[in-house]
Amino acid sequence: MERIILTHWNTQTGPEPIIQYPPEKTFPTKDLFLKIWAKHELNKENSMIEITPEDDEYSYISVIQRFEGEIYFFIVVYSQKIKSEDIINESPDILALISKNLIELINTNKITRAISEAFNTIRNYSKLDEEENLINFFQDRIKYTILQILRNGVISKTNLTNILRQEYGFSTVNIDLLLISFIHENLIIKKNVPGSKECYFLIKDLSCTRIPPRDLPSEHIEEDILRKYKISLKEYYFDSYNISGSENKTIIQTVLFDKDVFSLLKTLREKHLTVNDCLNILNNKEELFNELLDKKFIYEAKGFVFLFSDVRFIKFSPNYVIEKLVERYNNQDISLNEYIAHLKLLTEQIEESLSINYEIV
Repeated sequence: MERIILTHWNTQTGPEPIIQYPPEKTFPTKDLFLKIWAKHELNKENSMIEITPEDDEYSYISVIQRFEGEIYFFIVVYSQKIKSEDIINESPDILALISKNLIELINTNKITRAISEAFNTIRNYSKLDEEENLINFFQDRIKYTILQILRNGVISKTNLTNILRQEYGFSTVNIDLLLISFIHENLIIKKNVPGSKECYFLIKDLSCTRIPPRDLPSEHIEEDILRKYKISLKEYYFDSYNISGSENKTIIQTVLFDKDVFSLLKTLREKHLTVNDCLNILNNKEELFNELLDKKFIYEAKGFVFLFSDVRFIKFSPNYVIEKLVERYNNQDISLNEYIAHLKLLTEQIEESLSINYEIV
């Protein structure tokens, strides 16, 4: 993706580019904007269109939005070498939400920061796999804080923003862009309830855990090494491994906060490596390598390294929220309508999931 552009359509004078990111290049020609407008006119049933001019090195995705009686285009510019599906299939909902959010900020001092955040949001979703997206909920301090707040049950956009600002010091937060990733991963639902606008409901929680490797090494491994490796796995997972709060903290701090570590574990899922190969992935951090050995994330024998503990994400139904909703309603922290709305969402999930209420990613 090359850039994003926000354009106003003036019914008398035509297209008026407002802002783009990155800002260095000149805006596209008026002729291109007119072509985009014409294609929107021919496809009025769709808010999103694609256009690839023959004499241009770029392709364009445009989302049309209407705000306060005016018409705007949110345009994504990308190389013709890239398939549009790589952007649209990953993020059609994101493009719609981002364009709406940006247009509402046009006449505020937040627009410059918001459009740069929007660019990074779209770019990240276009290139990251699901695991890498989920890591962000633990690596990003604001997102992790939001997740903690959402675990207390229904909250309005206004209250969430105030808590982030007053209790945690996040004063320049664009809450809409941050919550796009929660919606994209189906962790929350946004809806209005009688008496309360723009409420967010946690419907899936996110955690992480260590599990044994899915596949054991089978080729070019000495039988004695493989035997000792299997014995170590059995002794650890069947005899001594204990899931606890401190264990969860160990996983987050040791693995999820370090991209190199997670990259190493993903590589070891596919094949065993030499010690030197591992150190190269870890940027020659020998202390980190030894820490992974001590904490049983990797296993080393005769210069070869094997995956000992894989780290996987778990999405699960947050049924524990029901008890918190009761307490908050009794304390008059939430209204009856908010309480019923979230309770209904959670109980419907329980009925649908039957005995399985989690997903390992």
